[in-house]
Amino acid sequence: MAVTYGFLSTHPPTRCGLATFNSALAAHLNGGTGIVRVTAEGDDEQPLPGVVHTWAAREFGGWSNAAEALERFDVAIVQHEYGIYPGPDGQDLLPLLRCLGVPSVVVLHTVLVRPTNQQKILLEEIVEAAGAVVTMTATARDRLLAGYRVDPAKISVIPHGTADHMRVPAQRRARPHLLTWGLIGPGKGIEWAVRALAHLGDLAPTYTIAGKTHPKVLEHQGEAYRDGLYEIADRLGVSSSVRHDPVYRDQESLSRLVRSADVVVLPYDSTEQVTSGVLIEAVAAGVPVVATSFPHAVELLTDGPGLLVPHRDHAALADAVRRVLTEPGLADELTGRTHALASAPLWPAVADRYAGLVASLLAERPTPAMR
Repeated sequence: MAVTYGFLSTHPPTRCGLATFNSALAAHLNGGTGIVRVTAEGDDEQPLPGVVHTWAAREFGGWSNAAEALERFDVAIVQHEYGIYPGPDGQDLLPLLRCLGVPSVVVLHTVLVRPTNQQKILLEEIVEAAGAVVTMTATARDRLLAGYRVDPAKISVIPHGTADHMRVPAQRRARPHLLTWGLIGPGKGIEWAVRALAHLGDLAPTYTIAGKTHPKVLEHQGEAYRDGLYEIADRLGVSSSVRHDPVYRDQESLSRLVRSADVVVLPYDSTEQVTSGVLIEAVAAGVPVVATSFPHAVELLTDGPGLLVPHRDHAALADAVRRVLTEPGLADELTGRTHALASAPLWPAVADRYAGLVASLLAERPTPAMR
């Protein structure tokens, strides 16, 4: 009999990295069904196909009903990020995990090097309550084992999945095309890429900033960050080279956009980011990447299909982009480094890895005694 999967996470139409990840994984494991959707203030709470229960942030004790919904399935796959679930640092997830009768797989999207004491204790207790834990990079696993008291036997590394962008032909443009995409807001470092354009005027590149402003940023700050990008571009005289594309693209449209890029630029400010879905998608699309040295980029791009630059250094960013665009053979060499591409499997292969982990977890369960 086929295994049934319940999924606990934010989920479309919520637009965030966890929602996108959960939607793709659920589609390949369970046909997009079995979703227990976690919503925040302002989210559209209308039930969608595949959603069996909604856990609203303002619902006191909502974890109990969410757990009951997950009990209908053979296993629960839980996406974890601080602040997604109700309670300080999302602590309402813990009683849910503890009361589940079915096995759980917790997918960690963030592992902090310098957590607060509460965050550290909470994550240790979440790992203890889970049947199995997945990190998406070796860096995240190593951080977890070095900085937290957890059982190493519970930890598996399964890479972030990606769509098959390579089925879309490359679409080169008349001018060099630089691209950053994803939800936009402070911390993305896009201002450094805009400043880098001032050093690249002789190459006449265009720079596309694709994606809507993050809904939480929009709620608290409006479009102040994006307005700041306009102001920087105007002050440096590069406005005509910057194209804002503030839409949420479907997979086909995103594939065409990514395959039109000569360089994907990831100028993130974070020194903590151990998982980047955008980075995985760019690598799998066969496009050279120039990224700041955040942990996932260091793991994937060192001697791989991209160049690393220091954080908040627009001159270094410009120099790296110039190298990719002008140094003979470099772009082809970067995209030809297949050992890094092997770290970016397509979603069907990733789903198979999860199915294998779940099968092992279910096999370890004691057989119920005969009455």
